[in-house]
Amino acid sequence: MYLDAAKKQEIFGKYGKSNSDTGSAESQIALFSYRIAHLTEHLKLNRKDYSTERALTMLVGKRRALLNYLKDRDIARYRAIIKELGLRK
Repeated sequence: MYLDAAKKQEIFGKYGKSNSDTGSAESQIALFSYRIAHLTEHLKLNRKDYSTERALTMLVGKRRALLNYLKDRDIARYRAIIKELGLRK
């Protein structure tokens, strides 16, 4: 399995406030970004997997909504997570 409990704890520890911080916008955005990267690699090999393509599109929309929320609430946290994850060029 590509995303086990240990990997989730690592992501939440790095981007959230603590290892058990699963609810903050930063930790959710980081988790979505990890899943998006994994699905993107899968779709490069399996280009006719339309259900995965739909799941990827929905994940990108969820991440976008969280980023918009964070941008409206706290622009400094938004800029920090964008820079840390390398989402903008």
